[in-house]
Amino acid sequence: MNKLTETPTRVLVGIYRLDHIGGAELYTYDLLNELRKQENVEVEFFAVHQGQLAERVKSELGVQFMSRDQYDLILATHNLTVEAIHDRGPVVQICHGAILELEQPSIYADYHVGITEEVCESLTKKGYPNELVLNGLDIHQKYPINEVNEELKVVLSLCQSEEANELLAKACSKKGVKFIHFNKFKNPTFDIEHEINRADLVVGIGRSVYDAMACGRPCIVFDSRDYNNNKADGYLEPELFDKFVRFNCSGRYRNLEFDENDLVRELEKYNPGDGKKLREITMEKLNVEQTAKELLATVNHIPSDANFWKNVRIFKWKFKKMRKSVKRKFKKLFKK
Repeated sequence: MNKLTETPTRVLVGIYRLDHIGGAELYTYDLLNELRKQENVEVEFFAVHQGQLAERVKSELGVQFMSRDQYDLILATHNLTVEAIHDRGPVVQICHGAILELEQPSIYADYHVGITEEVCESLTKKGYPNELVLNGLDIHQKYPINEVNEELKVVLSLCQSEEANELLAKACSKKGVKFIHFNKFKNPTFDIEHEINRADLVVGIGRSVYDAMACGRPCIVFDSRDYNNNKADGYLEPELFDKFVRFNCSGRYRNLEFDENDLVRELEKYNPGDGKKLREITMEKLNVEQTAKELLATVNHIPSDANFWKNVRIFKWKFKKMRKSVKRKFKKLFKK
């Protein structure tokens, strides 16, 4: 393929797991769905661990598992995925976060994409060339089915922790509004938009917020997770989206810690008109149709010296590993 002039035709999209529903997994599903519609693009998928979601990719999207030895472009989420398939073509690693080990940049990738400015800044500090491509979702699958109420009546929590849900339940009780919650680990559903459309306001972080925005729902950015602790940005004013999304609507923009009284205050900011504005933002900035085009173009952004620097990183990693091995052997000898 002649770089800078051609669009990749043989594309492989990889991820570590396709055996459960999660933010990165749904991102991958929507991306595959969009790429299969692209003219002159033949897309296949790879997952280290396959399951129900992988079967859905095959049966409903008609996208088959990796069958080629070489591809024009590999779009891979998670560093262990890159390690498994990096020898099959130019690899662009898509990094969804900067905290979890699985999201750290792989030395085997040729180029990196961050889905937020926070991630891109982390990649740059670590010496990896990168660019920003925001999260993408299927805005035709996720859309407003029902209008929200003028007054807040139903709150849906997509938080993953008992602590967060207990605080929200108390806050909703104080406000006299119905509280429902949905946890992807306890009762996963592929069609979360139906649950979202039952509510007037949605509470969560990351992909949950984007799904709610697409369905025209006002949002509160809040959750308490093991890797993030109790973190909140609060009620998502549409004009603050660009600031919130810098940190993936994770609570790390304002970096607040909420109790039930804080949540009551945020619930009182509910404005039904914000839902429509957030839907418009989603259509403009989080549409997977645009995301797919930008990701296909990344093959032309791989630096000409990428292979040289990749080999340097690999050499350094192997040398460091060898030094540790030698040190361990010397320690054993001296103990004897």
